[in-house]
Amino acid sequence: MNASSVLSTKDKIGYGLGDMASALVWQTATLFLAYFYTDVFGLPAAIMGTMFLVVRVVDAFVDPCIGAMVDRTQTKHGRFRPWLLWFAIPFGVSCLITFYVPDVGPTAKIIYACATYSILSLVYSAINVPYCAMPGALTLDPRERHSIQSWRFALSFIGGLIVTVIALPLVDWLGNGNLQKGYFYAMSLMGLLGVGLFYCCFAMTKERYSPRNDTSGSMVGDLKLLAKNSQWRIVFLFNILLLTAVVTRGSATMYYVKYVLLRPDLVFAFIVSGMVASLLGALLSERLLGKFDRVRAYQWTIVSFVIFGTAIFFIPPTAIWFIFGLNLVFSFIQNLTTPLQWTMFSDVVDYEEHRTGRRLDGLVFSTALFAIKFGLALGGAVVGWILGMVDYLPNQPTQSASVLSTINALFTLIPSVLFIAMALLLFIYKLNSRTVYSIASELAAKRQVRDDSPSLAPVTQE
Repeated sequence: MNASSVLSTKDKIGYGLGDMASALVWQTATLFLAYFYTDVFGLPAAIMGTMFLVVRVVDAFVDPCIGAMVDRTQTKHGRFRPWLLWFAIPFGVSCLITFYVPDVGPTAKIIYACATYSILSLVYSAINVPYCAMPGALTLDPRERHSIQSWRFALSFIGGLIVTVIALPLVDWLGNGNLQKGYFYAMSLMGLLGVGLFYCCFAMTKERYSPRNDTSGSMVGDLKLLAKNSQWRIVFLFNILLLTAVVTRGSATMYYVKYVLLRPDLVFAFIVSGMVASLLGALLSERLLGKFDRVRAYQWTIVSFVIFGTAIFFIPPTAIWFIFGLNLVFSFIQNLTTPLQWTMFSDVVDYEEHRTGRRLDGLVFSTALFAIKFGLALGGAVVGWILGMVDYLPNQPTQSASVLSTINALFTLIPSVLFIAMALLLFIYKLNSRTVYSIASELAAKRQVRDDSPSLAPVTQE
């Protein structure tokens, strides 16, 4: 392996700090936003679910435009890193306004929620499309990309832990009994921290490789190329299924612990313990799975965590510590696959360059975020719609048997069905480890290396 393709620990930590910043919003949206809108902001569950779907779907169509602009960005700092500078502050501000509850009527509240949620999602795209597309400019080695994604998601989960550990106590402390003020002040601090972390990510990373790329083509033409890419189509559908499952389970977590387990005092411990297990899974991903074929490893890992996740449905709520243990195992195994999920996008970028000669980092990762946002919207909508169908009543100490069974299924069975569909989809995905390394070896010799970087020999699998 050529030494110039190996990233330093500083590179990996610097890159990971960017996703730590994103996690301050992502983890909040996954765990708290549905609950915030229904129980704090005051939106009906069905309206909340519909808003999640409509706003995310509409906003997601902007992502390919951002990706096309990223692919055509040319600055002294590279194609991707400048976007971190441009949108770090808007990122923090959008987080702040989303968690503000205006003193207005019901209709105006709905309009405000839709507007601020749209802004949050748009700014998230503007900073995350280029951020997610950066690995191809940092290293040419697929194994190093897996490693940097492991660091990325380990630090991302630390960001999630910061939200989980600090946010709710901050809400209580800063709000002094007023949940609306508490959420606003707490998330203002989270947004400020996110701004600082994005600036650190910019300062600690460097775009070493600038492949020759024809920017004269149109976005529509590039989208047509991707539409003909069978592997991109598979990855696109795969991520819609994945995020729908993850967000459904994540959004149901607080409801599950509060109403099914009847232990609202354990919400904090349940979420934090799962986050710690997730962090360890992401950090150890490359070490535990890197030696195996990535596609087969992903399939078997999915089957493993589905077994543990499904088992929770059948366990009596009184067996709280057994459920805790199974959730820990589920979280650890499930997040072994998270770095692999994102290396798939880089693999598709390489495959498209090998197939057509066009390198479309920004567009591929923007369509990835499109799929992720659609899954996020669908997952949030599923929770809102289903809770509305079974007449869920917010802040009631007891719920009907049908509501409890539904919440249990939202946390366990429904995500598991989607996970299994993902495993089946991987049978027709052909970018296994051997193919990926073969493509990387062929492309490495063709790519333009920056003048201040040593030339890179073709990448070979160790």
